[in-house]
Amino acid sequence: SLGYIFSGSAVMDWTNVSGLGKDGEPPMIAFFTHHNEELRRSGNNRFQYQSIAYSNDRGRTWTKYADNPVISNPGIQDFRDPKVVWSEPHQKWVMVFAADDHIKFYGSENLLEWTHLSDFGLGHGAQGRPWECPDLFLLKVDGLKEEKWVMIVSIGSGGLNGGSATQYFVGEFDGTTFTNHHDPASILWIDYGKDNYAGVTWSDIPQEDGRRIFLGWMSNWQYAQNVPTVVWRSAMTLPRVLNLEKRGEEYRLLSLPIKETEALRTKSHHLTISNFDTSWNLLEDLSLKSALLEIELVFERPISEILDISFRGQSGQFIAVGFDPVQNKYYVDRTFGNVGGFSEHFAGLHMSDLLDYTDDEIRLHIFFDHSSLELFADGGRTVLTEVHFSKEPLESIIVGGRGKLKTGRIHELKSVWASVIQ
Repeated sequence: SLGYIFSGSAVMDWTNVSGLGKDGEPPMIAFFTHHNEELRRSGNNRFQYQSIAYSNDRGRTWTKYADNPVISNPGIQDFRDPKVVWSEPHQKWVMVFAADDHIKFYGSENLLEWTHLSDFGLGHGAQGRPWECPDLFLLKVDGLKEEKWVMIVSIGSGGLNGGSATQYFVGEFDGTTFTNHHDPASILWIDYGKDNYAGVTWSDIPQEDGRRIFLGWMSNWQYAQNVPTVVWRSAMTLPRVLNLEKRGEEYRLLSLPIKETEALRTKSHHLTISNFDTSWNLLEDLSLKSALLEIELVFERPISEILDISFRGQSGQFIAVGFDPVQNKYYVDRTFGNVGGFSEHFAGLHMSDLLDYTDDEIRLHIFFDHSSLELFADGGRTVLTEVHFSKEPLESIIVGGRGKLKTGRIHELKSVWASVIQ
């Protein structure tokens, strides 16, 4: 009766401050956007608002709260995607959600009644509209006795390589207001690829684990509804653990695949340390039974020649990843590796920002699937996620350029779906 249900989040109400639990058990509470299509068609801008539902059987069944919505719309067309977090330093619940081109903060003591705290975003970061799917969390800075608040915000347009993308901010949150540590004009991307959007992190990771784990939607609004697939459309990224490091006076997020992905490995192959100055097929002497691959390569940092790794089919289709030492950038090139014609925005060379660090090595960690490639470079400092749709199997891995492979491993993987079913 209140409309469609759009994105949101869920938390455990451990102390039952909402009063929605029963039999002494804490309820699970989901927060989401109600979207009233009839209001939208009538021209009324108040067609999105925030609501809740609760579960007393570990999420198996849900009851919509009788007094929805819990936050009404003040007249903003894009008013959605509530992420609720418990702020331990301030001992209160905080909701962040997107309102057109900025973020709104609300606070609550009981998860039912919410008070507007502040706004953030006007004049900060990338300003492509609409802003969507925010998140807010506290992270320790690697190697330092310091913590910073991190806010993730997805934007529907204006990404570094076109279309939708996900940016982040690092700063302070005093329980009411978020203060950006960086210059407002600076833009920090969580992923430089075309296909990592609307990602948020899990609540209630066990304290003894302590990780902040992120999952994104592997597509882009420029072509998401037109991709050449049958039965399914779109997938999720691999889950990633987020870490925060300090470089000089600046803070940067690092993203790495969670360690649990190692359980998918079925067979590992060690590559011979090699100098190369012509095209080299990494798989030439290997007999692989799986086309699902995890690849770990460490090269000496090239000085002038591009280091290029292409996944190729027999007829010449390919998708490539690499490093350009002159521009000091990583890239994914999917110009020649896809079923064509479904979008003018799909094919192309997609590059990272200029790197703000220099190492003697280039470290590549790649997950290659039938229709996706996820690159984690240099310990997660640079990440590019891209989908691809080739007409043929891409069965060769060709290294181009001139350099030295210092270490290399290729892991054959089993299907995650087979693992779930078992």
